[in-house]
Amino acid sequence: MFRILPLNAISARGLARLPPDRYQVVPGIAEPHAVLVRSADMHSMAIPPSLLAVARAGAGVNNIPVAALSKRGIPVFNAPGANANAVKELVIAGLLLAARHVCEAWSFVRGLELEGAALDEAVEGGKKRFVGYELPGRTLGVVGLGAVGVEVANAAHALGMHVLGYDPQITVQRAWQLSSGVTQALSVEDLFARSELVTLHVPAVAATRGLVNAARIKLLKPGAALLNFARAEIVVEADVLSALDAGRLSAYVCDFPSAANKRHPKVVALPHLGASTGEAEENCAVMVAETLRDFLENGSLRHSVNFPEAILPRLPNTWRLAIANANVPNMVGQISTTLAGAGLNIADLLNKSRGEIAYTLIDTDAAVPESVVEKLARIEGVLSVRLV
Repeated sequence: MFRILPLNAISARGLARLPPDRYQVVPGIAEPHAVLVRSADMHSMAIPPSLLAVARAGAGVNNIPVAALSKRGIPVFNAPGANANAVKELVIAGLLLAARHVCEAWSFVRGLELEGAALDEAVEGGKKRFVGYELPGRTLGVVGLGAVGVEVANAAHALGMHVLGYDPQITVQRAWQLSSGVTQALSVEDLFARSELVTLHVPAVAATRGLVNAARIKLLKPGAALLNFARAEIVVEADVLSALDAGRLSAYVCDFPSAANKRHPKVVALPHLGASTGEAEENCAVMVAETLRDFLENGSLRHSVNFPEAILPRLPNTWRLAIANANVPNMVGQISTTLAGAGLNIADLLNKSRGEIAYTLIDTDAAVPESVVEKLARIEGVLSVRLV
């Protein structure tokens, strides 16, 4: 029986993918084999020795101590693309909010303490302040072409916009999904220089923090609009606000309110609504529950942010070992030698690596004694060993 600790409320549709005869999903459960989490901060949480995996029902993993878990051989899973449609729809709404000054106009009308003819006159007189522009023919720059970025680029192209995309790490899968009408930008600077609106869809990592700064904003066409539904740290907020004050930027639409931006007349700051739909919540929960189950029952790795993808079909009448280790020479050799010394024949083997982590799945023709598991665990560089 696998014990699962949920740190947040998880969609019932997702939990239904964990059969109750094999899984106990109980808040506060002791010695959990896995953690299911959405927004709860795990950085101050004591990691129990029993933990085998962490599964995030969403995309970002900033609330999870990934590096510390990696050192212990614990994979962290997320749900890439499960909330992509929800975020895409909000980004398209954001484009319209920026282009048509919808929020400013709405606030203007709500502030009119008038009735009848006086109200009509004030409305007609005031609407000139909110003249906007239409999206077809405008150029949108999309920075980051992952699951969300590709959907945004394709939707904007379908609306008749000229779309530039930039992502030096775009995967083959995402490239196949991208509309042929999307044009490749050569760099972030190239994209900014050619765009009238820019939308950001990259994770917050060392290379992307402060990606939007004063120097790059100066490259934009005067009066451009900036959208950020990725992470707050990707923009230098002070530089964005200065550009809004100077008129270089006409609007900043984001999902990250702050004390500095929430009352700015050219900022539309939403309360982190990107993935806030019932459908997205369910999709994320289903994806991570299925991913977690496949890992716990078969040792398979999919959608891990710190481990390589590793999927090995199971052979009948075999026993499986799942081993995480430092990605250094001769690890597979030492593991194979240990198994051979115990008289165990390897029926199938898969070894994958990602950065400093390597992961090996081994199917043997006979049961692996616990003493052999303990011997494998003592090999220098082995982070975790599990009989699956």
